[in-house]
Amino acid sequence: MPDDLDNPYAHSLERKLATIVSADVAEFSRLMGEDEEQTLRTFRGHKQVFESLVAMHRGRIFNTAGDAILAEFGSAVEAVRCATDIQAALRTRNDQLQPSRQVRFRIGINLGDVMVQGQDLLGDGVNVAARLQTAAEPGGICISGSVHDQIRNKLSLSFHSLGERSFKNIQQPVRTFSITEAEGHGALPSPKPGGAGSGWAKWVAAGLLLVVGGGGYWAYTVKQRSEAQHAPSIAATVQPEATPRETPKPSVEKPATEGPKQAPTPVHPVAAKVSSAARTPEPPPASVAPVAKTTEAPHPAPPNESAKSGASAAAAPTVSAGRDGAYSGPICYGKTLTEPVRCFRAQGTISGGKITGQWPVGKDTGVTMFLAGNVSASGDVKIEMHSEKADGSRLVTINLTGTFHELLLDATGTFLRGRSATLNWHKTSPTAP
Repeated sequence: MPDDLDNPYAHSLERKLATIVSADVAEFSRLMGEDEEQTLRTFRGHKQVFESLVAMHRGRIFNTAGDAILAEFGSAVEAVRCATDIQAALRTRNDQLQPSRQVRFRIGINLGDVMVQGQDLLGDGVNVAARLQTAAEPGGICISGSVHDQIRNKLSLSFHSLGERSFKNIQQPVRTFSITEAEGHGALPSPKPGGAGSGWAKWVAAGLLLVVGGGGYWAYTVKQRSEAQHAPSIAATVQPEATPRETPKPSVEKPATEGPKQAPTPVHPVAAKVSSAARTPEPPPASVAPVAKTTEAPHPAPPNESAKSGASAAAAPTVSAGRDGAYSGPICYGKTLTEPVRCFRAQGTISGGKITGQWPVGKDTGVTMFLAGNVSASGDVKIEMHSEKADGSRLVTINLTGTFHELLLDATGTFLRGRSATLNWHKTSPTAP
């Protein structure tokens, strides 16, 4: 006991540098008020994908409360990669719902010093991430300047600077950036320029307009009064000049002299040619008749219909060609009573509506996972995964169903007495690897 009293660091909190990801659901209260059960079902499915991707990117969820999730990463690059993967995967799931029923996360990411309290993390590093999340659009991501400095030259992302923003209970303004696009995931929702903090500038601008406008109106009224007061003297000075302006009647008659100048315009000769052509109407019908025949030739219905069918036939391989290529992403197995969440990255190839892939299971196990399935024209996906030993005997079979939308594959299934499996892939190459 005396040793503890003498040691000033005996009861001090552990501190460390960490990248914090803070997420919550936009309009969660409205969604719950409209349909609690459906909202909870959708949220739980989204949360499972969220947790799987955090584990795959070597992160850790250290706190959850209601619709909020807090995760810790040792790397800013992995944290941002995870956040973009999460938004892409959840967007695919939300596309299956009505717009008013979509459960969309807002995500904020900050790199800062935090205090460790058991499994929880505390401090400004966490609070700034939570405030950045409020600046993000539903389905979007906002990051602090400290994160931006770490990932700027390491990830293929597009950013939009939101300037230095002041957040509630945060002493110093925070350099804030919005991620507008991620390679392989497309565009992300981003706040429009002139968001928070622009209200003061708008009031100042309005005040300046009032001052300038008021000064202009005052000058205008003074001018009007001055002109009204000097109107008699101005009229007297202008009156003698009125007669000379009324005398130039010859100039008024100049249009009559100008008339002949306009006469030689080529109106009448053209009219004469037209009238002469009209007097001999027989040649034109003879010349028109062949034109009519030639114009009727391209109009038969069968050629047009065949052209349309040919165009539609040519369009089909174009759509297929747009889908064909290499796809990769996470495959996650859900948590059970005896097994934790397990994720790994894999890849396959889509060609002509068929998807295939294979990869080794673990190291030196002699087991290979095979994937095969179909992607319909409407976007429905059916996949079978099974593992085989070297002798060809099967071990585990997993059947997955899902959707294909905007070059994103999202499928779910179960195996081994109900353990969940999720696949979230995106296109990585236009051709097979």
